Amino acid sequence: MAAERGQLRRAALEREYMRELGVDLAEVRTFFSEADNTSFVLVKVEPGRTKAWTEMLSVPARRCYISDKLLQRRSAETKQPHETILGAVIPPKGSVMAGDYGEIMTAFYLASLAHPADVLDPKMWRLKSGRTKASQGSDVVQFELPRWPVPSTDDKVMCAEVKTKSTNGHSTPVASAIEDSLKDRRGRLAKTLMWLKERAILNDLGTVEIGHLDRFVKATDHPPAVHEFRAVAVISSELLDNEISGTDLPNKDQCTLIVISVPDLKANYEELYETLLANAAVEVDSL
Repeated sequence: MAAERGQLRRAALEREYMRELGVDLAEVRTFFSEADNTSFVLVKVEPGRTKAWTEMLSVPARRCYISDKLLQRRSAETKQPHETILGAVIPPKGSVMAGDYGEIMTAFYLASLAHPADVLDPKMWRLKSGRTKASQGSDVVQFELPRWPVPSTDDKVMCAEVKTKSTNGHSTPVASAIEDSLKDRRGRLAKTLMWLKERAILNDLGTVEIGHLDRFVKATDHPPAVHEFRAVAVISSELLDNEISGTDLPNKDQCTLIVISVPDLKANYEELYETLLANAAVEVDSL
């Protein structure tokens, strides 16, 4: 009976995740292919599928910034169109937009790897202090709680540091992601979890609840949990070879390096955000 209740609870959580973002993680998984590489994970998005990727993500990516319910409510309260409300939270063109795109792509990719296991994500982009600013704390944080509400040693928190490079320049996304992932392991993740709990006390974090966060914030009160760290570089494909050459790789017992190659990255992230605004309208019946 307890096992059956646990299965129903996991199924309910997954339905909640799907309803909140409206994304099919099994479909997301089909957009990525991993190349054989023993030293790091090289992930490629095929050139012919970037348009379909943008179309698929247009609504889920919008919901990473603001829920349908809040978007509808603020539009009604302010008498402003949906695209005006959305324009107040999504970033302008430039480095912040590129960074957000890389983080959102990473979040969906990592969640698709865990599928069909349920993944809880606080959606850091909803918690930004301003649309021109990067997210606070660790870039991507996700939780797996397979026996929730009973804590277990199978519980997992996944933390990813993400760097994005879409144009030729002096930045070194691979080395920088590895370096900043160390900050997560040395305390930034712990501070981020505490900050998320404080935000959850004051605001609705969707599928992530205070109890989920307390399971990791109050770690000594629960069985040991798994902590996994990722250093992720999202790179425009024409820059890939130059960016992955000559980099000192991290020890795999510390963090896993993932490099995601996206064709014509700048054009693709700009197109996605244009599509977000174009599809800003939310039907009342869908809420």
